[in-house]
Amino acid sequence: MRADGAVAEDGRRVRVRENGMRRSMHVVGRTLWAILAATAISLGIARAPALAGDPDPTRWGEVLAEARGQTVYWNAWGGEPRINGYIEWVGGELARRFGVTLVHVKLGDTGEAVSRVLAEKAAGTIEGGAVDLIWINGENFAAMKRNGLLLSSWAEGLPNYALVRADRNPAVRSDFTVPVEGQESPWGRAQMVFFHDTAEMADPPRSMAALLDWARANPGRFTYPRPPDFLGSTFLKQAVIELAADRAALYRPVAEADFAAVTAPLWAFTDRLHPLMWRGGRAFPQSGAELRRLMGDSEISIGFAFNPAEASAAIANKELPDTVRSYVLEGGTIGNIHFLAIPFNAAHKAGAMVVVDFLLSPEAQARKQDPAVWGDFTVLEVAALDAADRALFDRLALGVATLTPAELGAAVPEPHPGWMEAIETEWTRRYGVQ
Repeated sequence: MRADGAVAEDGRRVRVRENGMRRSMHVVGRTLWAILAATAISLGIARAPALAGDPDPTRWGEVLAEARGQTVYWNAWGGEPRINGYIEWVGGELARRFGVTLVHVKLGDTGEAVSRVLAEKAAGTIEGGAVDLIWINGENFAAMKRNGLLLSSWAEGLPNYALVRADRNPAVRSDFTVPVEGQESPWGRAQMVFFHDTAEMADPPRSMAALLDWARANPGRFTYPRPPDFLGSTFLKQAVIELAADRAALYRPVAEADFAAVTAPLWAFTDRLHPLMWRGGRAFPQSGAELRRLMGDSEISIGFAFNPAEASAAIANKELPDTVRSYVLEGGTIGNIHFLAIPFNAAHKAGAMVVVDFLLSPEAQARKQDPAVWGDFTVLEVAALDAADRALFDRLALGVATLTPAELGAAVPEPHPGWMEAIETEWTRRYGVQ
């Protein structure tokens, strides 16, 4: 979810996680981003200016005093009611505890916020920007870092960052292979899981090859969200990682690889799979929420999500039958961390830091991990917390369909961020107009 949330955008890259908005909005955002990126390059503004007076998170008392009375505009994907409800709770706590007002600027595409910050920089707006905080990861983070749009060297100075224990969890210092370097703070973990109804199917397919064989025997019973929905794009990345002859190429910039050769097995797979899918592959659900509904309505037999607690939350909400269970593929499934970033020209940097630090608190992280609230896994090193804080996590009922960390296994790393956009573009060329 995300940075797609999940999540971003989630999401994860959170840009379009379970995004129900029209694809045209995404295309417009992409076009605007390309124009603005070219403008940034032509103006030679790839490095953000250092601003005197930026708050210092190691002087936390001063940050708290400066933040009081500020209104923080948090640009975050707004397509999932559970996540929106959690953010609303966060806003209430921030107002009560710290005197900070939180405004959730609900995005359908995280690229909208990225483009806004880049446009401000191109126009010379180096202070008082409209975006104070962004839920982000993947290609959006890479683009902001490349163009010097992020506040630097702040994240690891937050008081609650110590609870992440980055020394034990080095993954929090990398975002889709791109070093974070203190320019964003981890917020949650996600990993792709599949789920099926055990009353209907005892042994689900656990590889892409097995899925294709299963689809031949069960036509019309599988589908995936239409890219560039984050979840649909993640399914394609999962497939290309499993099927590619040169997997190592996926962890280098796409420009350094033979894209056609690396992805040829993926397109051979989708060419065979699509005619066997729901509606013959001529239509696709627009979001993860719609995919969940299709499974709940017994139109398909296999679902998937980028949140290990998704099926349990759906069972609790009566969206799926209580016989549904989660599973992962042989060889593992893609996982990532989603982050929070502060633009270099944010108007309310102290307030944004207070928001992020609260989101890293054991209380906020445990509430977020509760499937009844959201189900997004914590980035804290729970074993290193004190007894009272560990208890917040120990008493969580994660749900009957939530896999344990041992059952999830090690997450497969995300490819380099450029691969997602390149795969989405080629998918649209091949299948987008039917």
